[in-house]
Amino acid sequence: MVAAMSAPLRPFRFGVQANGTGSRQDWVDLARRVEANGYSTLTMPDHFTGQLAPVPALQCAADATATLRLGALVYDNDYKHPVVLAKELATMDVLSDGRVEIGLGAGWMVTDYAQSGIPYDPPGVRVGRLIEGLAVIKGALGEGAFSFEGEHYTIDGYDGSPKPVQSPPPVLIGGGGRRVLQFAARQADIVGINATLASGAVDASAFESMTAGAVDDKVQIVRATATEAGRLDAIEMNVRAFMVFVTDDVDKALTTLSDFTGASADVIAASPFALVGPTDKIVDDLQQRRERWGFSYVIVGQDDVETFAPVVAALTGT
Repeated sequence: MVAAMSAPLRPFRFGVQANGTGSRQDWVDLARRVEANGYSTLTMPDHFTGQLAPVPALQCAADATATLRLGALVYDNDYKHPVVLAKELATMDVLSDGRVEIGLGAGWMVTDYAQSGIPYDPPGVRVGRLIEGLAVIKGALGEGAFSFEGEHYTIDGYDGSPKPVQSPPPVLIGGGGRRVLQFAARQADIVGINATLASGAVDASAFESMTAGAVDDKVQIVRATATEAGRLDAIEMNVRAFMVFVTDDVDKALTTLSDFTGASADVIAASPFALVGPTDKIVDDLQQRRERWGFSYVIVGQDDVETFAPVVAALTGT
């Protein structure tokens, strides 16, 4: 087991990940319910099927709310040139009065690439582009003109406009592999611990990387790298809970998840990607997981907005 994070524990905050299907009114209603139930952030994935496009959808959610923060979990660096994405993010930050969070990843879902014709390069190439992409985005959002010359991007005297309200918006980097986690520990404000998705799909190999022991190893990579970089205190730790059952019938819920994943009930119960039980148990589990792994920023799904709200009320800001 990883030792407790040596940095001071951050207060809890919570987000909701949503695809944004249906009508405009459906989306606006969801954003307002997320805000009304005390969640900090509304996030979206970035895929080509089964969802609204994140940039216009998140701006719509910003217009419909007053305090809700907006982000992607995560923008795929391969889908837009980083100068284009930086301009869109800065515009959103201006139009939302400074409520944008920048989530960025290297891309993983092979079907997106296959259906769109975007080359699905080896992981090392995609991660290399991500690393350069974040440097370009930070340059574009910063003061004055900047230039950049890398293997994948060349920028010549570009002065990004508009500039964001936040200076700059916080950056979330999510990953499951060593190189991305080390990069996140050095460069991100928020580090998201993810499954390892080397196969390009959510399958049995992905869940094997979501066990408590696997998360110990991932968090240790972040802690060691951040400590070396002198920025452990600067990092907020994030996890997206994919399996959420707020219920008194814990055994039934764990059996359902076990049948679905092929993992044992004990393994699922210990995974930080699962939150199962009545409200008081989940509250205790989250507090213990923050002690163990540092997770203070927890994101659940859009179907969990109301059922998980008592946990949000009990822990937000504590």
